[in-house]
Amino acid sequence: MLIDIILPLSLVFIMFSLGLGLTIDDFKNVAKHPKIFAVGLINQMVLLPLVAFGIILLFGITKEMAVGLMILASCPGGVTSNIITKMAKGDTALSISYTAVISVATVLTLPLVTAFAIHYFMGAEAPSINILSLGLTMFLITLVPVGIGLLTHHKAQKFTKSFEPIASKISAILFALIVIAALASEWQAFVKNVKILGPAIVALIVVMLLIGYFSSKLFKMKEPQAVSVAIATGIQNATVGIAIGNIILPAAEGLSVFSLPSGVYGILMYLVCLPIVFMYVKWIRSKMKNV
Repeated sequence: MLIDIILPLSLVFIMFSLGLGLTIDDFKNVAKHPKIFAVGLINQMVLLPLVAFGIILLFGITKEMAVGLMILASCPGGVTSNIITKMAKGDTALSISYTAVISVATVLTLPLVTAFAIHYFMGAEAPSINILSLGLTMFLITLVPVGIGLLTHHKAQKFTKSFEPIASKISAILFALIVIAALASEWQAFVKNVKILGPAIVALIVVMLLIGYFSSKLFKMKEPQAVSVAIATGIQNATVGIAIGNIILPAAEGLSVFSLPSGVYGILMYLVCLPIVFMYVKWIRSKMKNV
């Protein structure tokens, strides 16, 4: 019961902190950069679930773990993708706009992909799922707090300026605690599946980063924009994945096994992405020195 209350409330606060960093202009940027958003939208809404599905089949992942990975692949990006974009010298404003729009879109797409995954991978063992109810839940625990954060930013800019850094730190702590809880509560399932799940998640991150970057280059985007699209394509909001997994299939104790892939992803995301960002920034600096 404690997890059922704390986890959604933690996600609500994390999404509220995301909303604090948004402005109305972030949504208007969609009209200013239609090509960039079209590429990013196709990457995230279409290619990401398809690549995740292919990786699941390739690595032989089955049942709950497969469903959990598809849930993760349906999640929007988050504050983390914006921070990593800034570290990689990408277009941070574009990254924030992209996060805002995708967060809205996944309220519709995540329930549909999840319903398909449950029935495809679990068959007769599939738990019942109400797509409309899941979509409404997504709306309440993601879009509503983001909207409140956005409204707060607009109406109380002085408060937002002082509180946003604090909210971001609290969100980071909550995210870490959620990931630890996800792994600890399903430790036996984690140990049993980590040899397959780990490489599959690393493959998903790397493949989507490459797809995001080279699809941007294919459409002749500038380097900062290509970096933003790559990171937005390759980085998902693991907290949403953990929360949704637990909502669909609540565990008697601890977190749902559906949440485990997102918990593993929450750790591997940093272990894979940060070294890539570091190498990329080092490469960019070396190029600037030679100019």
